[in-house]
Amino acid sequence: MLKDITKQELIQELENRVADKILEPTNFELLKKLIEKADTLDEAIMISELGTTYKRTGFHFDKRLENLSDTIKYFKKNEKLSFTTDESKPNHKLIIGDNYPSLLNLLIEYKRAIDVIYIDPPYGKDSMGEFAETNYENAITRDNLLSMLYPRLILAKMLLSENGLIFCSIDDRNHAYVKGLFDEVFTENCFVNSFVWQKNSSNKTEKDKFTVNHEYVLMYSRNSARQLHDTYKELAETSKKAYNKDDHDGRGLYATVSLQKPKNPGPETSYDYVDNSGKVWPCPPKGWRMVEKKIRALENDNRLYMEGETLRVKDYWNERKSTGKRIDTLWNDLPENSAASNELLSILSESSFENPKPTALVKRCIDIGNKTAIVLDFFAGSGTTGQAVLELNKEDGGKREFILVQNNEKTDENPNGIAFDVTTKRLKRVMSGCCYDSNSTFDWIKNNTALGDNLDVYEIAEVANFEAAEGKTPFEVIDETLYGVEKFTTMQEKVEWVCNNFEATQKQLEE
Repeated sequence: MLKDITKQELIQELENRVADKILEPTNFELLKKLIEKADTLDEAIMISELGTTYKRTGFHFDKRLENLSDTIKYFKKNEKLSFTTDESKPNHKLIIGDNYPSLLNLLIEYKRAIDVIYIDPPYGKDSMGEFAETNYENAITRDNLLSMLYPRLILAKMLLSENGLIFCSIDDRNHAYVKGLFDEVFTENCFVNSFVWQKNSSNKTEKDKFTVNHEYVLMYSRNSARQLHDTYKELAETSKKAYNKDDHDGRGLYATVSLQKPKNPGPETSYDYVDNSGKVWPCPPKGWRMVEKKIRALENDNRLYMEGETLRVKDYWNERKSTGKRIDTLWNDLPENSAASNELLSILSESSFENPKPTALVKRCIDIGNKTAIVLDFFAGSGTTGQAVLELNKEDGGKREFILVQNNEKTDENPNGIAFDVTTKRLKRVMSGCCYDSNSTFDWIKNNTALGDNLDVYEIAEVANFEAAEGKTPFEVIDETLYGVEKFTTMQEKVEWVCNNFEATQKQLEE
């Protein structure tokens, strides 16, 4: 039940729904009158809920919240797995444990502070592994995938900064359903793009089926008024070869670009251009790309290409913002899944982690954000996002920081758990250049330089039986410094801080 809320606040929430075009104005007026006349606050809340339920868009799922125990779960630093390569460099974070309590804990320090989120959630029955068995009692179904994602996306939205971006890798089978879920949590106005990534070039087919060689990356923003960083991909060889002209004026090679407007001619761009020699260049069918004054300036600066009846503008290679092409929605220029598996194998020497994402794929997503972004991945898997952040920083001088969350799911291949057997080992090796046992004989380091920086590793903990037997409480075992807070001078201060933060974050979603 919501606490400390007024009828006016309920009405304001409904007004916001009208502004977002979720609720019809006529329905709002009726609900407003009913709320104002409600005898009790509980009755007013029940009435308001009639106008806060989103319309379903082709699918239904059970909005289940996690079954949280009364025990407070908190961050506990793992000193053995944490390491420092350079005290002057940033401290990144790896959290080992269920991502739901991890996100709740992150809200204490990082609410509205995360700039980029990339997630690669389990896609369905086969890949969800033991997740649903440990969190839900029913079978592993698409309903479970959506129900699992729903509360986590709500928490993710609470963590995102005002200009924050979130990316989600998803397969062809679940794309429509997961996009619908994102539309519900973030609203359709915050949908940016759905990118198609070519994951393999295989021609392998099954009976009565076509080859599936792609996946999707969904992109949403925290707000519809978003600011995106221009990101580029490598130019095709044919495009590079177009830069084959040179006037030998010191500006270098150039290609020529059309001056014709692609559509919507207007009076200001519909004219015959008379060049400095008096030659008349007839107006193209759809007009010029720019007004006459700008074309004149280009001519005076020797930036027009005039040959025969061809009038174009020179595009100099040395003046390009990037040696690439601004990214589009088709990502067929990135490494495939097999390359990602080989890379992971070169780092770990042996790897039983299936279907890691290529580092380049995650880098492209992160690069759309800013160079000082705090990057979160709460389905961290093998730790690709961490490596992507470090590589980007090295390439462009950025100061990004990563926070990874990975459940330590145990399998036959990883008896100590994925986080211990894969994630921590990968980060240790690419960041420090050696294993935890100081061995540096793995293949990756032979062709690469250690990426540096420092890693703080935390585990999700709760008061253990032996601590309870000793009479200890969460107030005594929780280390407030792990949440960006200085040590409290009195126990009363700590009690108030724990109650205000841990209870608040846990209850926000329930309310």
